[in-house]
Amino acid sequence: GHLDPGGHRKALMKTGLVLLILGHLNFITGALVHGTVLRFVLTARDATSLHYGVTNSASVIAALLTISCGVCALLLSRYLGPAALRWALLALSCCSSLSCLCCALGLLVAIGLTLGNRGGVLLAPCSVANIALAPVSRECPFDPTRVYSSTLSLWAISLLLEAVEIFFSARCLLLSLGLLRL
Repeated sequence: GHLDPGGHRKALMKTGLVLLILGHLNFITGALVHGTVLRFVLTARDATSLHYGVTNSASVIAALLTISCGVCALLLSRYLGPAALRWALLALSCCSSLSCLCCALGLLVAIGLTLGNRGGVLLAPCSVANIALAPVSRECPFDPTRVYSSTLSLWAISLLLEAVEIFFSARCLLLSLGLLRL
C-alpha cells in the first residue's frame, strides 16, 4: 500500500498530543490518590493496602510510558524518516497499552476490594472511636467521611483515563505498524 505521509503525520501528531495529555492527567490522578490517602494507608501491612500501593505505582509507571509514547509519536510526526524512531514507537506503544491494561485491571480490583470492605483499609489509620467525635482528629490524618468517596472517584477517573490511553496507545501501535509496513 502507498503511504500518505501527510495523513500519517497528522494522525501521529494528534495521537501523540492526546497521549501526552492523558499521561499527565493520569500521573496527576495517581499522585492525588497517593498524596491524599495512600501514603497514610500504606503503613498497614496487609494484602489490600499492598494492592493499592502496587496499583498506584503501576499507574504512575503506565502514565510515564504513555507520556514517552506520546513524545515519540510527536517526534515521528515531524521526522518520518528514522527507522529507529518507528521501532521505538512500536515498542513504546506496545508497552504503554499493556501496562495501561494491567493498571485498568488492578484499578478494577482495587475498586472492588474497597467497595467490598466498605473502605475499611482506607480508614485503617483512623481509630474507630474518634470517627464519630471529630471528623479530623490527630489520630486521623484525613476526613474519613470524604476519603472513601474521593478515593473511589479518583480511581474511577483513573480507570477512564486508562481505557482511553489503551485506545490511543493501540492506535499508535497500528500507526507504527503501518509505517514499518509490517
